[in-house]
Amino acid sequence: MRCNVYVFCCLLLSLTARAQSPFVPLNADYYHLIDRLEIRQNRWADGFHSTVKPYNRESIIQLTDSLLSHPGRDFSDSDYFNFDYLRNDSWEWVNPRDSIRLDPFTKYVRQPGAPGDSRQPVLKHFFHKKADFYNLQTPDVDLHINPAVYVGFGLDNRSGQSDELTSNQRMLFVNTRGLEIRGSIGRKLGFYTFFSDTQASYPEYVRQYGKIYSGDSTNSAPGEGFVKPFGSSGAVDYLSARGYITFNALKVINIQFGHDRNFFGNGFRSLLLSDNSPPYLFLKLSTRLGKRIQYTNLFASLQNKQAPLPKGEHLIPQKFTAIHHLSINLNDHMNLGIFEAEVFSRDRFDISYLNPIILYRYVESSQGSADNAMIGIDFKANFLSQFMVYSQIMIDEFRLGALREGRGDWTNKFAVQVGGKYIDAFNVPNLDLQAELNLARPFTYSHESTPSVNSGQTNYAHYNQPLAHPLGGNFLEGIGIVRYQQKRLTANGIFGLMMYGADPAPDINYGGNILKDYNGRIRDEGNFIGQGRKTVITYIDARASYMIRHNIFLEGRYLYRFQDSQYRPDRYTDQVASFALRWNIPYRNLVF
Repeated sequence: MRCNVYVFCCLLLSLTARAQSPFVPLNADYYHLIDRLEIRQNRWADGFHSTVKPYNRESIIQLTDSLLSHPGRDFSDSDYFNFDYLRNDSWEWVNPRDSIRLDPFTKYVRQPGAPGDSRQPVLKHFFHKKADFYNLQTPDVDLHINPAVYVGFGLDNRSGQSDELTSNQRMLFVNTRGLEIRGSIGRKLGFYTFFSDTQASYPEYVRQYGKIYSGDSTNSAPGEGFVKPFGSSGAVDYLSARGYITFNALKVINIQFGHDRNFFGNGFRSLLLSDNSPPYLFLKLSTRLGKRIQYTNLFASLQNKQAPLPKGEHLIPQKFTAIHHLSINLNDHMNLGIFEAEVFSRDRFDISYLNPIILYRYVESSQGSADNAMIGIDFKANFLSQFMVYSQIMIDEFRLGALREGRGDWTNKFAVQVGGKYIDAFNVPNLDLQAELNLARPFTYSHESTPSVNSGQTNYAHYNQPLAHPLGGNFLEGIGIVRYQQKRLTANGIFGLMMYGADPAPDINYGGNILKDYNGRIRDEGNFIGQGRKTVITYIDARASYMIRHNIFLEGRYLYRFQDSQYRPDRYTDQVASFALRWNIPYRNLVF
């Protein structure tokens, strides 16, 4: 099998390739700027299908060119600032003869100069470009090197409502140092690598979340893999690494191979595949058939932390997933996506799932396997150059007869998302609103463990963290997001209500924790969302950021989170205030 994979890769590498751009790392703030440009354009982008993230840099520049050429209504000063920011960030893909680049403050055409030029380099060799600490361009190599720094301090004030829990304050901190390198070789092969070392102390609610999914609140970090305790106050220490190569083959096929995250969706959350879990090894093939169709194949190797290790063994058992996603632009205003995923356990990748166009459910059935199959549909529509509505439906298992009977059969496992975005709301420039509803039935994303298969080997999780929604299953969530920008200053507010059913004991399964075997369920019928120990969380997460230089942000954050539970010791209020400096590192929303 390994030989076949090597031959396959060599054949692909030998094909004629064309210019290839690296991708912009997943970043909610950054991607919001791009998505609002697509809504403003009132038709889908030509260079990418925005349901499948990340986007490559060349396509982002194409989108800015298209919108600047046909602006529709007037741009605000902040719009011009964002155009300048996006184009400086991917300056290597801006046409040097581009005559439409405008100054974000004067709105007049800039004086002649190369795209992204810095007004004053540092020590002659650094910051020749606004976006790059160091860059090198030759006919053969395009290289960009940037430091990655995140330093922050804060205070977590937790107060309980029971006699067992009294007011408790903890100092919070984050200290990240890293390096980011991207570029291309001969504009044929793109590459990206990121490496960082972090020590951090998280708020209490994050620690409690880690206790549910990792079994140890002092040895877990959301979205990260191997984590070590740091000090004696519950802090953690971990390394982060991401990297890939990407190239085009057969003109319409892009190939990406590396270690990173992927995201399928248009909302704040994704019920298909999100960036909630740690990075994983993957091979992704994206086929573009004109502007209307994009077909994505994603093959990934995941780690199963639930499986017990044999004595003296340290290698974490693997499991695998194979994913198809077909995105179709029905017209300029409507897009439909079809999703299919299979999670399976073997001692190596099953080559039966390498077929890029077959139905995985057929492969599973024909082999008589007990693999975990899921299908999904996503839809979005834009209109009036200010609105976009979107939705997702994930079906893990579904029986129409049982649904009609209305008895709450456990086999009706599905998740639903409905949301909408409203940019320049009420004609206020750069005031953007978003509302979203997510729900998942009990036992969705979970699977069984058999004597021949290790525990957790086929659930929809990686390194003990859900691959879709961070709450797993058995939840209902409503989110409202307000964003406002005034050039360098951005304010974000996330307001939400979450309800889920918690398990009273480790050996009881009400369908929320997807790491548990669904054969240990509490009952076959009478299941409903919120069953178990009902928990309701209300939160307000407010953040203000100021960009003092390209990709260098000063920001302050305040979080109010109230958790109400039928179990009195689990009732508490968490208030977090923090201040941070970020440089070339995206802000990560820890909302769960």
